[in-house]
Amino acid sequence: MSEDLAETLQHPLGSGFGHGSTAREVIDGIDLAGKAAIVTGGYSGLGLETVRALVSAGAEVTVPARRTEHAKEVLAGAGLGDTVTVEEMDLADQDSVKAFAQRYMAGHGSLEILINNAAIMASPEQHVGPGWEAQFDTNHLGHFTLVNALWPALSASGNARVVSLSSTGHKLSPIRFEDINFATGYDKWRAYGQAKTANSLFAVELDRRGREFGVRSFAVHPGGIMTELQRHLPKEEMVAAGWMDGEGNLREGFKTPEQGAATSVWAATSPALAGKGGVYCEDCDIANPTDKDSPLARYQGVDAHAIDKAEAGKLWDLSAELTGINAFA
Repeated sequence: MSEDLAETLQHPLGSGFGHGSTAREVIDGIDLAGKAAIVTGGYSGLGLETVRALVSAGAEVTVPARRTEHAKEVLAGAGLGDTVTVEEMDLADQDSVKAFAQRYMAGHGSLEILINNAAIMASPEQHVGPGWEAQFDTNHLGHFTLVNALWPALSASGNARVVSLSSTGHKLSPIRFEDINFATGYDKWRAYGQAKTANSLFAVELDRRGREFGVRSFAVHPGGIMTELQRHLPKEEMVAAGWMDGEGNLREGFKTPEQGAATSVWAATSPALAGKGGVYCEDCDIANPTDKDSPLARYQGVDAHAIDKAEAGKLWDLSAELTGINAFA
């Protein structure tokens, strides 16, 4: 096996960056002129800062959005209106995702960077489409279909990266293959945990399948950041969780949106990751496996169930069956 196709160890590289690094810092000196990128959710929070960094390096960025006019207004307000293309897409609607991919490929021969950033978190129970649990559908199945539908453009580049945002939420639940849609006993946090585990396992299996075509895949934990992702959470719940005090002051360790975007941007662009993939990253480096004896085990490292190769393959097969799309079939 060539070095470029060798398995990447789940172990830090010593990137020189860390918890406080910003997206602008990790992309400094990197030239993305002539490179095409897509960032889902690229008009809010981490996504907006991710787009800002990619544009600063010269990338041609497309932002798919369910509310296109709102997205255009936000991007224009951020000074990005003339440099970013907004296209209609609803991650919770499989037909919408496939239609976006077809439109995109009609105008682009290749795609070098795809960042699966959009997500919902701890939302009230909702089942969409054929009965899929909404967090699993939006966070995982929508992006699964997007990547498979865009596969011709990704593989055509010969050197593409796909970055999927997971989080320490993955520690809350493995994939519940016996009841993946929470037909009974819905728990918003376990559902979120399952979706974040799915994002990580997707990166593992996509990298295994895509590396021989020059497509490498990474999962990232952006860190604790206060964004619109928390829109379903009442302040009282966040205070009880220790995220903030009664006055709304965030606890130490929370990142700014630009710091939160840094690991995504690093995974998508860092030369240090050339020939690597299939790993979970945090704080702008490859993460260590979780040290279960550490008092920080809930917040640092990646749990074994989120990088398990057998589980990753099983999830891919199930996702392909559910969505009816598999670029590798």
